[in-house]
Amino acid sequence: MADNKNVTGRRHVMRVAAGIGGAALAAGLGVPNASAADADGLGSRRRHAVRTYVLVHGTHSAGAFWTAIGRELALRGHRVIAVDQPLHGTERFMPEAYQTQDLPALATEASPIAALTLDDYERRVTGVVRRAARLGGPVVLVGHSMGGVSVSRVGSAVPELLAHICYMAAFCPSRSMPSLNACAASPEGQHAITPLDQLVGDPSKLGVLRLNWRTSDRRDLAVFKEMICANYSDLAFLRVLEGMQTDESMTAYDGRAVGRAEAWGRIPRTYLRFGKDRTVAAQLQDRMIAEADDLTPDNRFTVRSIPDAGHLGPEDPTRVTDMLHGLRV
Repeated sequence: MADNKNVTGRRHVMRVAAGIGGAALAAGLGVPNASAADADGLGSRRRHAVRTYVLVHGTHSAGAFWTAIGRELALRGHRVIAVDQPLHGTERFMPEAYQTQDLPALATEASPIAALTLDDYERRVTGVVRRAARLGGPVVLVGHSMGGVSVSRVGSAVPELLAHICYMAAFCPSRSMPSLNACAASPEGQHAITPLDQLVGDPSKLGVLRLNWRTSDRRDLAVFKEMICANYSDLAFLRVLEGMQTDESMTAYDGRAVGRAEAWGRIPRTYLRFGKDRTVAAQLQDRMIAEADDLTPDNRFTVRSIPDAGHLGPEDPTRVTDMLHGLRV
């Protein structure tokens, strides 16, 4: 558990990293857009083709976050690709001191994740989308939490490859809030829980935001649960913690990720709004939706709400799966 030095600076850091809850591992896993497809006469066939869902995890997480949802989508006949961002998931970096729970060492151990930027994350997802598009059929890009900033970046980079984009309790930066950091620091973002006292080490020196998910401190565990999955059982919460990664890049939190109206703004999009989210607060979700719609008034979000869902969504994955399966492409 972090000491209380430099609290003012750390509070700013936590605003940068308010999307921490998107890290959690859930218990349980281009083609032209519609108008372009219709223009070349392939719209009808593509609408009936097998879809590919490209799923992007949030901070401190991995592609395995999507296991339960991905399995359900696959059983409904869809292709599913859960992306691991660099040094996440199968490439995961784990500090040696985290395994041994040497807390003084954990506060100073260097992390290669510090070198990652949002450009690295965008390249990873864009590469997957390009490969998915070559399979044929519509590509649907879905991001959770911090994964939303990658969705916005990729939507601007390759809109012609995406049939639909979806933000699941995810950050969707705007001209007034151009980064995850800016979204989290907004007045609406202050309704989220920021685990200031749970920081390990000095993020400005480490270059990462580090949390000790294996803590035995019951106060810390209570904060983590309220932040990411207060609606889960205690057993499910423990499974969530097992999938968390300690580190996330500080630089990536500050990366600009405003969708371009002429590219990202022409892709049909949906927002899955979680009403009891304590990481991406409902008030912030509403503001991001409104500002995106102001940018592209002729192509607005379709909003689907789960009023009782915390940041990870409902413990039953079929509720989210039903919504993703039902997206129009």
